[in-house]
Amino acid sequence: MPTVRTTPAPHVRGAISQLIDAEELTAPCAAVDVAGFDHNARRMRSRALGLPIRVASKSLRSVAALRRALSHEGYRGVLAYSVPEALHLAREGFDDILVAYPSVNRPAVRELAGDGQLGAAVTLMVDAVEHLDLICSVAAAAAPVRVAIDIDCALHLPGAAIGPRRSPIRTPEQTSALAREIARRPQLRLVGMMGYEGQVASVADAEPGVAGAAKRWLRSSSMRQLAPRRAECVAAAREVADLEFVNGGGTGSLEVSALDDSLTELAAGSGFYTPVIFDRFADIDHVAAAFFACQVSRLPVAGWATVNSGGWIASGPPAPDRVPVPVHPPGLRHSATEGAGEVQTPLRGGDLRIGDLVWFRHAKAGEMTEHVDRLTAVHPDGTHETWDTYRGQGWTFR
Repeated sequence: MPTVRTTPAPHVRGAISQLIDAEELTAPCAAVDVAGFDHNARRMRSRALGLPIRVASKSLRSVAALRRALSHEGYRGVLAYSVPEALHLAREGFDDILVAYPSVNRPAVRELAGDGQLGAAVTLMVDAVEHLDLICSVAAAAAPVRVAIDIDCALHLPGAAIGPRRSPIRTPEQTSALAREIARRPQLRLVGMMGYEGQVASVADAEPGVAGAAKRWLRSSSMRQLAPRRAECVAAAREVADLEFVNGGGTGSLEVSALDDSLTELAAGSGFYTPVIFDRFADIDHVAAAFFACQVSRLPVAGWATVNSGGWIASGPPAPDRVPVPVHPPGLRHSATEGAGEVQTPLRGGDLRIGDLVWFRHAKAGEMTEHVDRLTAVHPDGTHETWDTYRGQGWTFR
């Protein structure tokens, strides 16, 4: 079923309009429906079937949003996307930070390894001996660097693999070999594992027709193949080290991934905002909680309106589902020849005037925040607060 609500609630539209009229805010701007954000947090906790959820920071990219997410029961720890980001978050008071991707940022790894307090708060991801070599080459001898092994979770078919191109560690034998290599190095300490089934967590299961049937087959086949293999890899690592956590899953697969007994925790982030990509997932029952608004700047011809900005394209393979969707006023659609533009976006339909607001939803989650310095978080009574984005704090991470 689709998300419960895909348009901004009246209290969100009203608060933003008042701020713009008072010249306290200018468009393009972004807003979060706090009630929707909290609803989604509760819904994901229910779908996790009792497993704790580690919050994926790349999907929020706001310290205030991260704090709000972690204030909910059932959430613990941060899944960061880079070592510099993890260092900044640790200095903001966050702990139990797992960097989801291996890093070759030598200065950042050196900074982490040279600070006992930061090192205790952050775990680095590895999937190759070269990663171990890099960490050991800069690590101080005082305290071992915490590391976790990332394993491949793609669906492997004859002649093909379907899923994220992540780790080369696929078998329990490979897992054991890397775990033992970590164990023999005093500069390192193996504390966890991660196995992200992206072809399940980000593939919709409620689409109609042949395409929908193929995606449902992909999801079910992936989990049937993955669950025993992931369990074997975890068992192999546990023979070498006392693991603190085994992480897996994502917003789109919480209730499926939670059935895997080898996992001790799940990960989610996009679901707090619930972007367009989740509109065709069954049983998610979320509310669209993040939006951006642009103002009409010109009326080129009857039946058309052009807004300033609007071309906030999502990453991934170039396709129509990476384009932001105009959701209010209803009936607006992009030009087939111009699409969403960096400077301006022409839209067809509606009865708009210069200065009117047009509301969009981003195709994905955290990427929207790269375009704004702050999120205006609106409560149901119309009151609001400012959530600075990473960009608003001057944070730029690679």
